[in-house]
Amino acid sequence: MSVPVSDRPVDAKPILEARKLSKHFGGIRALHEVDFTVFGGEILGLIGPNGSGKTTLVNCMAGELRPTQGSVMFHGKDVTGRPAHRLSRIGLARTFQQLRIFGSLSVRENMWLARQWGGVGLAGIFRSADRATRARADHLIELVKLTRLVDAPAGTLSGGQRRLLEFGMAVMPRPSIVLLDEATSGVHPTVIAELSDHIKSLNREEGVAFLLIEHNVEFIMRMCHRVVVLHHGEELAVGTPDEVRRNDEVVDAYFGA
Repeated sequence: MSVPVSDRPVDAKPILEARKLSKHFGGIRALHEVDFTVFGGEILGLIGPNGSGKTTLVNCMAGELRPTQGSVMFHGKDVTGRPAHRLSRIGLARTFQQLRIFGSLSVRENMWLARQWGGVGLAGIFRSADRATRARADHLIELVKLTRLVDAPAGTLSGGQRRLLEFGMAVMPRPSIVLLDEATSGVHPTVIAELSDHIKSLNREEGVAFLLIEHNVEFIMRMCHRVVVLHHGEELAVGTPDEVRRNDEVVDAYFGA
């Protein structure tokens, strides 16, 4: 039986919703009326074959793309098409398949910058980090085990260490939900285990909800309360990890056995 990484109770109150979300690129239909909800305290997985629309969906929900139809709701408010930096300020954070860190800045400075951007906007980038920002950064740097590298330029970190730094930066502003896009891609199993622990800790201690977008199916099945499966831009199935594993359509379309 699959057991979620966190035993924190899931709140019945929605945090992030896709409502009949569609996205077309010219004559290509990337998404068609995708409809699901992430609840408070939930760790929700999003899987699907290459080309299923996962990244397009996340980009629409995180403000990187404007959907052709449908809406995105955040804490009950329509935020469809709102820019990503504004969503960050109100508690929606994300990571990317391609790492986005500042290689010439130190680990500590990257963390400070993430807090300033999420907390006070562009003007805050030019201010010194306040006591609360420094304390938060120190706590998360210790959490992701980068303390000994705190003054090192981020560009000198290994791939796995950069992933951990990006994770720390995403949660620095105390978001209510984090969208983790392929966080386990190309990293060592040890780093994957560390990410699992960090997700569990923040979910349990701070109530952060997570939407995990992954090709690593075993990671998803081990981590999540529920799983959404996309296929050809449409929702194929949603349910607990065990329900999804037993779904014949999912097996045929995705697991291949």
